Amino acid sequence: MGDADITLRHLARRRPEDLVRAFVPDGRPIEVLGWVDSQVTNIERRLDKALRLQVDGAPRVLHVEFCFALRDDIPDRVFEYLGFLFAALRLEAPRAPVPPIESVAVVLSGRRRRLPATGKRRIAWPGRPFSGAHFRIDAVYQRTVAELRARGSVLWLVFVPLARNATAAALREVVAEIHAEARTAEERAELYTALLVMATIDPWEHNLRKELVMMVEDKEEGLLRRTPIIGELIIEAERRGERRGERRGEQRGERRGEERGKQEAIAELLGRLFARRIGRRPTAEEERSIVERARVMGPGEVEDALLDLEGEALVRWLAEPIRSS
Repeated sequence: MGDADITLRHLARRRPEDLVRAFVPDGRPIEVLGWVDSQVTNIERRLDKALRLQVDGAPRVLHVEFCFALRDDIPDRVFEYLGFLFAALRLEAPRAPVPPIESVAVVLSGRRRRLPATGKRRIAWPGRPFSGAHFRIDAVYQRTVAELRARGSVLWLVFVPLARNATAAALREVVAEIHAEARTAEERAELYTALLVMATIDPWEHNLRKELVMMVEDKEEGLLRRTPIIGELIIEAERRGERRGERRGEQRGERRGEERGKQEAIAELLGRLFARRIGRRPTAEEERSIVERARVMGPGEVEDALLDLEGEALVRWLAEPIRSS
């Protein structure tokens, strides 16, 4: 795995304890036993987004879904995933009770008005008692810098560019903390890359990307630009920012242009992730499929597939007709 092959999933797998601690009440003793690894699949996607835990000595499972936005299909996806996860756990230990499962959707962008703390997918008949699934919503982009810092880990500091009150000063402190606390040079590069990706999403239009790049470059003496995938993303993000600046004018048109810029940046990152996973650049047809799937299905679902599918399964998925949300 190269320094630049970075997604939030990779960071979570590096620091599962830090991920879990944010979703378990303070003071409860936790032991992370590992990621669920099952042969039960959903359209060939592995169930590798769930962690086995011991909380107060009792078995638990935590399912975390990183979402670009809280789209209308997210409750369906969570409910579907829980069904496959429950079946997988039951098949692995038929005579043992399935541990309690908690699902969390970590949301990176969306509306400015506060998202609810809980989502649900109801499947019962109208007028009947609830049946279905509830899940927690962690809208990290609606949190403050202080709230993210309070989670006590560099894993959560990478979300600071999304914070509603993010500033250049706060990012400078984050860069310094990552430099000091990352366990290895590889992890440090991954954390900086995640910071840059979050700054590209930029849900509050802070426009801190260029300053962030300069901060990391100053701290690491060219580390980002020496890493091919990250360097390409930086250069293209800078060009896109300049183009958007030239287009500024009528407010609604500007917002549409910036939204297109965000989607394009994510689509480009997905194409590079494909190259790292498969060992070659996508063909023109595969590149069109990646871009179109990001537009129709959302970047989060395409990123999941690029991370979850292996080799020919990924190539076949890109060749299939696109399933609209």
